[in-house]
Amino acid sequence: MRKSSGCRTAAVLACGVLIVFVAVYFSLTNGTFDISVINIVKTILRIDPQPDYDLVVFDFRLPRIVLGAGIGFALGIAGCVLQGITRNGLADPGILGINAGAGMTVVLFMFLFQGTVQLTGWLGVMTMPLFGLAGGVAATVIIFLFAKQGGKLDPQRLILVGIAMSSGFGAVTLYVSLKMNPQDFEMAAVWLSGSLHGANWKFVAALLPWLLVVPLLIWWRSHVLDLFQMNEDSVKGLGVAVEREKKLLLLLGIGLVSASVSVSGAIGFVGLIAPHLARQLVGLQHKHVLPVSGVIGMAIVVISDFIGKTLFAPAELAVGIVVSILGVPYFVYLLIRSRK
Repeated sequence: MRKSSGCRTAAVLACGVLIVFVAVYFSLTNGTFDISVINIVKTILRIDPQPDYDLVVFDFRLPRIVLGAGIGFALGIAGCVLQGITRNGLADPGILGINAGAGMTVVLFMFLFQGTVQLTGWLGVMTMPLFGLAGGVAATVIIFLFAKQGGKLDPQRLILVGIAMSSGFGAVTLYVSLKMNPQDFEMAAVWLSGSLHGANWKFVAALLPWLLVVPLLIWWRSHVLDLFQMNEDSVKGLGVAVEREKKLLLLLGIGLVSASVSVSGAIGFVGLIAPHLARQLVGLQHKHVLPVSGVIGMAIVVISDFIGKTLFAPAELAVGIVVSILGVPYFVYLLIRSRK
């Protein structure tokens, strides 16, 4: 494992940001309506603006790209937090059932308030993350309760319980969605696949407060995540309030997951892949791993969304499906490696 260093982390972050910008360039310029980079720049800088370009860039492509980048950043950091707390490299918001729990409560919100709240309006968009947070917290409490053995968290039981609970939450979500009226069911079906198709600036605004506050709080407690890699008794011996710190970091991680799920649906495996790649690139210290994991998550989602909307054109494949196609083989590889 490589040793962490500020210079190495800065170089990796610079490369990661460059990859994201390249993916953004292709996403902005390519599609059913191709636009040259010069026209993109003119449109963004408001130089001789054209209505057609304004519609494509500001109403369709740019909010989708910004939302995808924000979701990837959030899921990358959340996965890093979960793996740090559980000391389990296979931990991921999707695999542990947190995505499914948050998704279930968001679908319940859609079902209960259909016809009374404009789900794509400001009230609906800003309220859904709170419902997602409640579902994510409830799912985590249940999963951790069943995953404990002898008063301690068993990493293997955690994965098994998470997969089982994820199936249960998914069944409830499907049942509730089938009870919706046709219009809301169509919206829920697209959303459940982990799609950025309906991205708009309201969704970006709903996610933005979580991205501005929560990652900074997690990074501020990054040294605690480093300590969690030791034996729990040793950490307590250092004077760390283990349970309090775990609950705080877990709540922050679930907050990021829930906010992401509420605006895009469940996008799995980003929180699994990004932290692993980050640790291979910059080492084990979480003050280095967290930002790198976030940038890698951004790159995964933006690139996957570009693949989903161009490779199968004129049809479109949801970003959640594309990431799963990439993530399942990686998960199997990690599972096999962990058994050696």
